[in-house]
Amino acid sequence: MSLHVEVTGSGADVVLLHGWAMHGGVWGPWLDGFARHARLHVVDLPGHGHSSWTEAVRDLPGFASAVGPAVPHGAILLGWSLGGMVALELARRQPHGVAALILVATTPKFVVGDGWQHGLHRDVFDGFARDLAADDRRTVQNFLALQARGDERSQEALRLLRRGVAAHDAADPQALAAGLSILRKADLRADLPQIAQPSLVIAGDRDRLTPPDAGRMLAE
Repeated sequence: MSLHVEVTGSGADVVLLHGWAMHGGVWGPWLDGFARHARLHVVDLPGHGHSSWTEAVRDLPGFASAVGPAVPHGAILLGWSLGGMVALELARRQPHGVAALILVATTPKFVVGDGWQHGLHRDVFDGFARDLAADDRRTVQNFLALQARGDERSQEALRLLRRGVAAHDAADPQALAAGLSILRKADLRADLPQIAQPSLVIAGDRDRLTPPDAGRMLAE
């Protein structure tokens, strides 16, 4: 598998990990500002953007193993949603290799379950999974719309998301299915106490996919 990474800027190493169905280009509006303060390693997750896909990458440990070689020792990880889960897994694996975490719209458990009400309801999530098999492009567009729905400037936010995603070819359908499977099954709550790196959790107070209470619980 070939993992695509773009490196720009100078300073401390910061690795950027995007969310499901996206690619490194979605950070575009902020990269120039970030690059004045840090050396950015902008990763396309397996099967997304310019990175190829392999069946060996089918779960969260597989995604972390694929991304690990692109993470310099002592780097800060900036993860968004699925990318945040990958960042948490890498921090758990490399307690001395990862310096800090910045987690945006990230949750230890994406779907509502036993003892966890701070996620997407299972019937809504299962609907995405069914729709993905029938029409992956439309499903991605619907997922983007759900992310933007709580924003007071939702139409502008959705245009930015769609423009960013459209900048590269669509993600591999197998990668999309694997990413949804991770979001459905992964439960990192028991692993959080093992993660001792300084961490900044950023949550949107109107986020419909990763509610702010999920961010509060993650930070605690």
